[in-house]
Amino acid sequence: MAKECAGTIETALDILVGKWKPVILFHIIENETLRFSELQRLVPEITKKMLTTQLRELEYHDIINRKVYAQIPPKVEYSISKYGKGLMPLLESMHHWGTSHLVHLKELYGEEVRSK
Repeated sequence: MAKECAGTIETALDILVGKWKPVILFHIIENETLRFSELQRLVPEITKKMLTTQLRELEYHDIINRKVYAQIPPKVEYSISKYGKGLMPLLESMHHWGTSHLVHLKELYGEEVRSK
């Protein structure tokens, strides 16, 4: 059973691991639909290449939808897929736990602590 559990946890982590995927997903869920440039503005620390890579991986796993409009200049929009909506409770739990953890660290060390 531990072997099976490890495989399923690894699968879930492969989809969500990284500094940017949960952040990208939160913004897409919060805004329903975002263009690439809007995501860049919302996550200014991410490079174009990294944002493109993360979006492609999320699209590959059917977590987000990518809609391309046939126009000039090209217009591409990203939204959460029906399947990806299943991650919402997990992402909300991560958000709440992260907030609680920062409060815990502040109480523990007596100062504002930022994630690294």
